[in-house]
Amino acid sequence: MRRRAWRATCLGLIALGFWTAAPVLGAGFGFFEQGSKAMGMAGAFTAQADDPSALFHNPGGLAFFDERQLAAGFSWIYTTEADFTGAPPFPGPQGSAEQETLSQGLPHVYWVQPVNDVWKLGLAVNAPFGLVTEWQDPGNFAGRYLSTKAALRAVDINPMLGWQLTPKFGLGIGAIARFSDVELHRYIATQNPFTLRPADVGKLELVSDFHEGFGWNVGILHRFNNSFSWGLSYRSKVTVDYEGDARVRQILTGNTQFDTLVRSRVPFDTDLPVSTSIDFPDMASLGIAIALSRNLLLETDFNWSGWSSFDEVAIDFTGGATNSLPDSTIPEHWDDVNNYRLGLRWARGPASEWRFGYVFDESPQPEAAVSPLLPDADRDGFTVGYGHRGRFSTDVALMYLKFDDRTRARSFVGEGDFFGTYSTTAWLLGLTVGF
Repeated sequence: MRRRAWRATCLGLIALGFWTAAPVLGAGFGFFEQGSKAMGMAGAFTAQADDPSALFHNPGGLAFFDERQLAAGFSWIYTTEADFTGAPPFPGPQGSAEQETLSQGLPHVYWVQPVNDVWKLGLAVNAPFGLVTEWQDPGNFAGRYLSTKAALRAVDINPMLGWQLTPKFGLGIGAIARFSDVELHRYIATQNPFTLRPADVGKLELVSDFHEGFGWNVGILHRFNNSFSWGLSYRSKVTVDYEGDARVRQILTGNTQFDTLVRSRVPFDTDLPVSTSIDFPDMASLGIAIALSRNLLLETDFNWSGWSSFDEVAIDFTGGATNSLPDSTIPEHWDDVNNYRLGLRWARGPASEWRFGYVFDESPQPEAAVSPLLPDADRDGFTVGYGHRGRFSTDVALMYLKFDDRTRARSFVGEGDFFGTYSTTAWLLGLTVGF
């Protein structure tokens, strides 16, 4: 018991440092903005990988570091629009709603330590996955039986080893330990036998403990000459099996006889053991960087994400006949997708440079899976950044992220209709300081 409590305390401290849950800003519930230098070029960084955030973007870059470096920073996210406009047959225009405005920061930390000219060590702590969707006025939200709040936290601890095979070719490989928890809130309704109309009878809150999953990552970087380089990186799939408790709080209807009947059938105010599992996707990146002149460098990246592993979310109540609710399965059936990144780096001198970028990010979510739990869409991102090198290195970046309006007008077989259009816009600000 002491060992379990000690581990829970450590994980709690890690999670405290890495905030609550990130809004969905990358494809699916990925979050690619893990370093401000790369963010200024819209994440087109696989073929450069020349600052400590290489540990995320391409560990092959680790092989080229010749001195100890520490970098720490954050990406701050602010949503300016997160709306839903209902459509017939349900919920109709009267079912329109807004999400809570999100204003949160997500840290990243990188450490690099050369052992000798050939071997290098690295450690990354960051959060490349996460989500939070929370709807205003949940008691009147038409989608409250699907979700009023969904959150996922995932923190990666990623030690790595870099190997400089030649002066121009580097290899990096690492192990990923992912610590994650999930949370889901929704309302429960049943038909009132006295009025023959549905009535809200409970609020379900499902919260898991922190659980871990493991994977690996690898990357290569070839700096062919001063004008051309290319890189390739891969991060494996990670599966996390969650266990936790659900709790249902009763909503009184004012009809004493009905409320008593419901209470006899639903285990209110009781911890109900529950389990679920999430398959986080594997990811691959290919980047090519070309020096257009002495001061200009252009990089283009092609990224692939294996989101087809995210097929369904099964929620299993494991407390037995007297301490559980019916099991449920949320179908997802996501697809593998690509995103495309283009970045330009303009050196103003030996100590400063400007960066610009564009990214098109495909959504893996099929139309029938779009819901208040997680509404996703294709998106376009435009970035600008600035970096300064001195006693300390400082990088800042700004991203404007516009989601395409996403309309759901179809459902999976056996599911009810919840039709309408989701609209989302966000700004991101990144800051990273290196020592």
